Amino acid sequence: MTVGTQESSGSYKLKIFNLTGNLVTHTLIGATVGVSLLFAFRNGLPLNQINLHIVLCVLGYQLLMAQGFLALVPENSWSSTLRLVDRRRAHWVMQLMGSGLAIAGSIIAIQTKTVHWNTEHGQYALVAMVFTAVSLVNGLSSLYAYELSKYIRLPPNVSKVPHILFGVIAFVASAISLCYGYDKGSFRNWFTPKLAVTAIVFTSIFTFLTIINPMIVFFRKLKDSFSK
Repeated sequence: MTVGTQESSGSYKLKIFNLTGNLVTHTLIGATVGVSLLFAFRNGLPLNQINLHIVLCVLGYQLLMAQGFLALVPENSWSSTLRLVDRRRAHWVMQLMGSGLAIAGSIIAIQTKTVHWNTEHGQYALVAMVFTAVSLVNGLSSLYAYELSKYIRLPPNVSKVPHILFGVIAFVASAISLCYGYDKGSFRNWFTPKLAVTAIVFTSIFTFLTIINPMIVFFRKLKDSFSK
């Protein structure tokens, strides 16, 4: 076998591995989001404030924000045929919509309580909300980083690096908060304790798989910033 054939074979296997990982990620996202929505709608309509909070936050964080990250992955199923500029547009639209839903859901939950952030679920939710808001604001400067660099002598990566980091922190914190939500008695009694653990495992796996690409880009841009 020639060297070129070996490289081609290795590249093909890597592509299959990435495609498989992407399929697993989408499957786990669909399963956990679906279960969360079923739990929120278990008593039918109209939704009370807590169930509305669940719907908005899960759709915002675990569906739209996750898809926003995945939109930039070359092997992502639904965006792989799009041009890079269109993948970036899809990323911004989904991140904007996801952030809006998640922040709205968090505000609704805050309004339902007199004592705030006294549980791990609430504390990680607060971290997620704060970093989501910061990432949303920072995203505007990141979006127009090249244009701003013409007037302000700052490398484009200065805004893009923290934007990636803030977004990942918000997403991970939201996943941890969701896992604590799955561990609550109301969910465990509805879904059974063993299946609640399964939901936690699924959430942990797809969260890890989702942030692989943005973290690779983060360290690459961070390295580029120090090398210039």
